[in-house]
Amino acid sequence: MRNILRFLAFWAVNTLVLWIASELLSSIRVDRWQTLLLAGLCFGIVNTFLKPVLFILTLPITVLTLGLFVLVLNTLILFVVAWIVPGFHVGSFWQTFFAALVISILSFVLNLLFGIGSRSSRR
Repeated sequence: MRNILRFLAFWAVNTLVLWIASELLSSIRVDRWQTLLLAGLCFGIVNTFLKPVLFILTLPITVLTLGLFVLVLNTLILFVVAWIVPGFHVGSFWQTFFAALVISILSFVLNLLFGIGSRSSRR
């Protein structure tokens, strides 16, 4: 039961972050609220499974850029989600890069606020 609640919280945070980004930035557009829910789910799944593989494959360039290449990975993840989810649209590379930066900051703040991923919440 606890795993299901963690998954739902993770999904909710991803969906909330994408919604906030779509409201703040013109480069992210969502056609319907159902699309937003699907994009939040897909964003979480792609971040969970594809991002670690890409991170390992691009580790040398990530080290050379002092970690800034991770933002390029986040940009690519947004493009993948836009490719998979019909009705979820992103702008050009640089617009999406800026959106990925905003989404990274929002995700970090919301995960801190809700304690998602913290080991202290498990007993």
